[in-house]
Amino acid sequence: MNKARIGVVTVSDRASRGEYEDRGGPAIRDWLAHALASPWEAVPRLVADEQTLIETVLRELGDDENCCLIVTTGGTGPAPRDVTPEATETVCGKMLPGFGERMRAASLASVPTAILSRQTAGIRGKSLIVNLPGKPAAIDECLRAVFPAVPYCIDLIGGDRLETHAAFCAAFRPDGAARPEPA
Repeated sequence: MNKARIGVVTVSDRASRGEYEDRGGPAIRDWLAHALASPWEAVPRLVADEQTLIETVLRELGDDENCCLIVTTGGTGPAPRDVTPEATETVCGKMLPGFGERMRAASLASVPTAILSRQTAGIRGKSLIVNLPGKPAAIDECLRAVFPAVPYCIDLIGGDRLETHAAFCAAFRPDGAARPEPA
């Protein structure tokens, strides 16, 4: 079985300058280590809140590094420098607004300011890109909300097959769902 490659992108001006410890990227990697039963490897990146830099990293991870999943953390709020969703929309051929809707709904149970978050998801080729907030607790909450749909989405776009540890996060695949044949 191939080792799936998963991009983990932290978007933060302060962390990219070394002024702040990146806690979001490690939180994503730890979460995935608990969730995934199939072999995988993280392809980490740390980038400033600059739309063109974010776009470049997302393209590189999808097109050159062949990541079936790219998970970003940070840059999803309403502040002027929060541009991760815009970068994601620019590089994706299809947007999946249900991911953002589900993450915000899950987060609203914990904090009323979840309505300020602009997480989204989209498809670039054979890569699913998912934007998460920057705080580790919110990363956990949002991944728990949407990850059951992630492996099947990646199946549908022809990416690497991801299997999960059902006790931690059960992936949903419809009964009789066969993996689509490559085009």
